[in-house]
Amino acid sequence: MRTLTKDIGTKEGETVELFGWVDTRRDHGKLIFIDLRDMTGIVQVVFTPGDKELHAEAERLRPEWVVKITGSVARRPKGMENEKVANGLHEVTATVLQVITEAKTPPFDLGGDGREINEEVRMKYRYLDLRRPRMRNNLRMRANVNAFIREFLGSRGFTEIETPYISKSTPEGARDYLVPSRVYPGKFYALPQSPQQYKQLLMVAGLERYFQIVRCFRDEDTRGDRQPEFTQLDIEMSFTNQDEVMGLVEELMTQLVKKLYPEKHLSQTPFPRMSYKEAMERYNSDKPDIRKDKNDPNELAFLFVVDFPAFEWKETEKRWDAVHHPFTQPRVKDVEDFKAQFKNNPGAILADQYDLVLNGYEIAGGSIRIHNPALLQEVFEAMGNKHEEVLAKFGHMLEAFEYGVPPHGGIAPGLDRLMSILQNEPNIREVIAFPKTGDGRDLMMDAPSEVSEAQLKELHLKTEKNNGTKGI
Repeated sequence: MRTLTKDIGTKEGETVELFGWVDTRRDHGKLIFIDLRDMTGIVQVVFTPGDKELHAEAERLRPEWVVKITGSVARRPKGMENEKVANGLHEVTATVLQVITEAKTPPFDLGGDGREINEEVRMKYRYLDLRRPRMRNNLRMRANVNAFIREFLGSRGFTEIETPYISKSTPEGARDYLVPSRVYPGKFYALPQSPQQYKQLLMVAGLERYFQIVRCFRDEDTRGDRQPEFTQLDIEMSFTNQDEVMGLVEELMTQLVKKLYPEKHLSQTPFPRMSYKEAMERYNSDKPDIRKDKNDPNELAFLFVVDFPAFEWKETEKRWDAVHHPFTQPRVKDVEDFKAQFKNNPGAILADQYDLVLNGYEIAGGSIRIHNPALLQEVFEAMGNKHEEVLAKFGHMLEAFEYGVPPHGGIAPGLDRLMSILQNEPNIREVIAFPKTGDGRDLMMDAPSEVSEAQLKELHLKTEKNNGTKGI
């Protein structure tokens, strides 16, 4: 039965079977030492010259070979202990060695933290880059955070529900990724920019408290520390208000940090609140960094920014658009009050919108939603959509709201950004297993890539040449 390296200290005097990768190899006279690495750590293995065949086989070992080793666990000789590392008091004297697979020399050093290596090379060979302890720890801590979130929200009556990944293309602020339908020629699904409409429909369905750790997709132009696909914690609640939603996410973040990141400290509790107007006037930013010591990576300065304007002017399109999204509740009494305020000064209307900021980064955005179908229709039309267009794009929402919709709202923390801050990483790519470049390329899989003419024909698509490149 396999023994993990983390359990070696409890196996002194026993024979164990180990599986893993050769991390390093050292020859000291007639003795050969290797550090064997598995998912839990490293253990030193010794090959003595007594067994010539075994010793000769050990001489062949190279870094990153995958091996099985049988041997006996013993304390290291006096003076050779290393109490500063795990398993530093024990070693395994090998009696059997089986080389499972050999490995080519990696294209870069796997021993350090990898920060000095060209990032595109690391992304091309991501399966190797993930072997370094820093990267494995990032992914394990991310899994721990996900598990904590599920337990926290589950204990408070939330139901985790999956929503579709292929749905209808609707205008929600960013460009959709489109998926052509083979069965229905000329028609397309879209990958969700967020589960916005589905989570609101779940409130119509009476679920009342929903959450999901969900992938979202946005076909945006190159924007630095962004990804075409990202992960957010999606939360929606019925019969709620702004204070309740913010209070829930504050409790979540506070307890998460306390349990999983005890070395970090919160700058202020309760989390301070600041209006959008004050943030812009004082910091010229709607996501100010309010840390007392910006050189302290363990200081976490959470801040709620509230009182956002509901609408902003789009000069290129010559129209008013929603600052957050069109489902956000403007601070108006009713439809007539909205019409009057919008006619008088659209930019002065505030929204029940709130952002959670951490160390100068927006890590969550949320709002109370419009639950009056007449007001929702009016908001869409005020943003320049014709009545028929609104019905075509959002008729399903308007119809659902006619069957008894509760007041509701929610928030969606971005887990990639949150994890990069908690792990003291410079960007979100360091906490994503298989990230893409800033311009949306997957260097490891060589995507996006061309597809065969047969596939295009099956989907009823044709390619056109555009400046020497193919487009669909």
